[in-house]
Amino acid sequence: MDGIKGCTPLASPLGPPMMRPMPDADADMGRAPRFTFMDLFAGVGGFHLAMAGLGGSCVLAVEIDHAARAAYEANFRAGDAGLFEAGLFPADVREVRGDFLFSLARADVLCAGFPCQPFSQAGRRLGFDDPDRGNLFRDIVRIAGARRPRALLLENVAHIVGHDGGRTIARIEATLRDLGYSFELRVIRASDHGLPQHRPRAFMVGFDLSDPACEAAAVAFAWPDPEPLAMSMRDVWGARTCDREVGYTLRVGGRNSPHGDRHNWDSYLVDGAVRRLGPVQGRAMMGFPPHHVLGPGDAQAMKQLGNSVAVPVVRAVGRRVLLALGKAA
Repeated sequence: MDGIKGCTPLASPLGPPMMRPMPDADADMGRAPRFTFMDLFAGVGGFHLAMAGLGGSCVLAVEIDHAARAAYEANFRAGDAGLFEAGLFPADVREVRGDFLFSLARADVLCAGFPCQPFSQAGRRLGFDDPDRGNLFRDIVRIAGARRPRALLLENVAHIVGHDGGRTIARIEATLRDLGYSFELRVIRASDHGLPQHRPRAFMVGFDLSDPACEAAAVAFAWPDPEPLAMSMRDVWGARTCDREVGYTLRVGGRNSPHGDRHNWDSYLVDGAVRRLGPVQGRAMMGFPPHHVLGPGDAQAMKQLGNSVAVPVVRAVGRRVLLALGKAA
């Protein structure tokens, strides 16, 4: 789906086989970054990992969950100390305003996997009427309007496309177009970019049409082509057999349903025995490296993975955004 019309394996001793290695962001320390990005609703850093791996420097990260904040800082402080020492890691996106907001440099890309629960099949699906999280999209609009990032890269659950009879996504498109951004939409599965997990997600890309160079980028932008699977669930488990080649979508809740139950998403028949996913397998299914800090504890780690983005998908879409902007390697 390319826009809405008519509306305003490498075997690792630390875990299962991994995707092709992410470029080492630390290797670029001392070099000028190729681009800058903001990371709103940052979680444990899926967007950061992908964009830094493409040569970017994070100029603002926002995450309100205490455990996710601790994991984010543990993962990125060594390579991006200035982000944390300069106070550029606030907790609440609603507090990014006033002098602080206008002190921020214009970023090349604003990334945001904004809260999906208001639109998710697993949530209450209240959309913009959700009293806690439904209005946070407006904070993306507010920040983009004030700082005019050259491009927007947004992600949400696939169900947002059909939510409220299509009116929710139409409203998002109309709002971003009114703000002066182009709008492209595509539902992409994690399995489209090498990962053994279905995980369909809606990706939205926009360019600042008030900037002639970005207007040209909007014309030049093209979605990435699908990539073959780099590993199967058998590889994830390090097993001889598994009852699924491509795994279920990792979710936030509903763990421990019986194997074979229609609600099951975390158990598999592996070498003839039922086994349940843990963080080791979850990292591999999401494209995170084995050492990526999560938690504390397995339950928290699985929640964080369920809330995250598939890193190779962000990397693939992000690379196309940067190609259009003339900032890709």
